[in-house]
Amino acid sequence: MEARPVPFPEVPPSLSARFEGSFAYLTIRDRLPTILTRAIDTIHRNKNKFFEEYGEEGTQAEKAAISFLSKLRNELQTDKPVLPLADGLVDVDAWNRYLQRQQALRVDREPVSWFKSAWLYMECYMYRRIQEALCLNPPMNDFDVFAEGKTQSFFDSQQAIIAICTHVQEVKKNLKPMSEALLMEEFLKLLQVSLWGNKCDLSISAGQENSQKSSPLDSLEALKPFILVDDSRMVWSSLVPAHQFNGEEKTSKRVDIILDNAGFELMTDLVLADFLISAGLAKEVHFHGKSMPWFVSDVTSRDFEWTIRQLTAANHKWMSMCGGQWKRNLKEGMWSYHDHPFWTLPHEYCDMASDAPDLYSTLQASDLILFKGDLNYRKLTSDRDWAHTVEFDQALRGFQPAPLCSLRTLKANVQVGLQPNQGENLTAQEPDWMTSGKYAVVQFSSPHRK
Repeated sequence: MEARPVPFPEVPPSLSARFEGSFAYLTIRDRLPTILTRAIDTIHRNKNKFFEEYGEEGTQAEKAAISFLSKLRNELQTDKPVLPLADGLVDVDAWNRYLQRQQALRVDREPVSWFKSAWLYMECYMYRRIQEALCLNPPMNDFDVFAEGKTQSFFDSQQAIIAICTHVQEVKKNLKPMSEALLMEEFLKLLQVSLWGNKCDLSISAGQENSQKSSPLDSLEALKPFILVDDSRMVWSSLVPAHQFNGEEKTSKRVDIILDNAGFELMTDLVLADFLISAGLAKEVHFHGKSMPWFVSDVTSRDFEWTIRQLTAANHKWMSMCGGQWKRNLKEGMWSYHDHPFWTLPHEYCDMASDAPDLYSTLQASDLILFKGDLNYRKLTSDRDWAHTVEFDQALRGFQPAPLCSLRTLKANVQVGLQPNQGENLTAQEPDWMTSGKYAVVQFSSPHRK
């Protein structure tokens, strides 16, 4: 398949591990093999469970999956050509077409390989191959190699979870007399809690413990200087009831949240969604997660349902109250959870309209889309070597189904929308500012602002 022309003429190259010493290079050389090793160890540690549940068939599946992943790790470390997928899942054709597309882009005709291709593609490809290892080896094809880490992250963040559940319940008790100014203040606060919740990412720590120990509400003021771009008030303006688009007043708002990590970050997203509904800022919230285990800690439907069950059963008053209310929100249709194969494809989001028109059309019905986290930011901006001063709108390359906002702590070396010299000054002070998770952005774009 030939590569399609891009909407903007000057598009920089994709970030890639072919640049030795770059963050992409270090990720593929060091972090991805570590994640594969942890996946292998997890499967091995569960071998007795597989035998108890499935007998000899489970033992054979465990050995075959470990053999597959060990071979995959060797392919990665020795920069072997990328192989087509062969597990028969619904997305296989899309993945294999994408491989052909990437091959067609190679001027030197060398095969697409781990260290010579786009970093975003290779990183996504590794997680998809982990899924392939399981799918080809039933009956363990439904096993989530990352579930233990996600569960542990949730329990390790208990005190912070109690703090935000308590906060949102107390806020909801005082909503009726709340002025618009106070409502906005509360919205901005919970938007920042959701933003900083994105620090809890298990893929950046290669699966090591990365939970939230203290209440994020206590840190918001101290963290504000680390928000490099803050379009929070534009996000608010897209939601307040008096706001008009094209002269038509919107009476029922729909917010879509493209989720990132399970554990504490998911809790911050749920608390924000609870506030949006309770305050009348949104009539419905649509959550979008991954259709398979992804990037170590990304939310799947199982994680989403498990989290709400845990809250409902909690012996803490405000946690269980949140769980009960959120269960009702889902039952009554104010909240809904969706997944779509596109979220676990390697495509840049500017491809969505042509490669997943059904999903693009779904998002067009939204009044505000919140994209959580680093992977979403990389896909929004095509994970390319943009100058820091390039506008966010330009880096989106035509992707604007609805007003959208990226809430992201920086853990990869792409960042646009900065002021002149802002990036250079940060590099001089802290060379790892784009990858440490210390800095964050709230970046808004709307087709209605053009």
